[in-house]
Amino acid sequence: MLLLKTCLSNIPDPRRAQGKMYDLSHLLLFSILAVLSGATSYRKIQRFIHARRAWLNMLCGLSWKRAPAHTCIRYTLQRLPVETVERAFRQHAAHLANELPKEPQIALDGKTLRGSFDRFEDQKAVQLFSALATNTPLVLGHVLISDQKADKRHEIPAAQQLIQDLNLTGRLFTLDALHAQKNG
Repeated sequence: MLLLKTCLSNIPDPRRAQGKMYDLSHLLLFSILAVLSGATSYRKIQRFIHARRAWLNMLCGLSWKRAPAHTCIRYTLQRLPVETVERAFRQHAAHLANELPKEPQIALDGKTLRGSFDRFEDQKAVQLFSALATNTPLVLGHVLISDQKADKRHEIPAAQQLIQDLNLTGRLFTLDALHAQKNG
């Protein structure tokens, strides 16, 4: 958990100086814990922190007198720079991947996110390409497949980018047969 907090501390704080009552890295860490515990809204994240505030204070050496308001959580999370959040999670996954034995396979696969298609807004379904360490519950990273045409050839450059970005050379990969093409 300390490693994750260290990675989260590299994310720049989007709040003004007056709005920094709660440390960003702890707010992000507690929000992640809340979501992992089933929180599906900003109010539920706030309730999670409120219900466990004493334990979280003891665990992290804090002295929060109350949980942040759901509006504070929403404002903070919505204004985070996406690229730096992704970089922090990839940094954390890279640290965890370095601790894995060399044997684990890395499964690479693309998926279309359910419910992401919006005919009314003329929005195509979002496609992600992910890397997963198969013997662990660890998702090493993912890449948004930007050109979302009907054909799946766009997974090939996404796989190459993900392998390069995560520095996964020297590992055994499992991929779809699509990736066995000579030119791609």
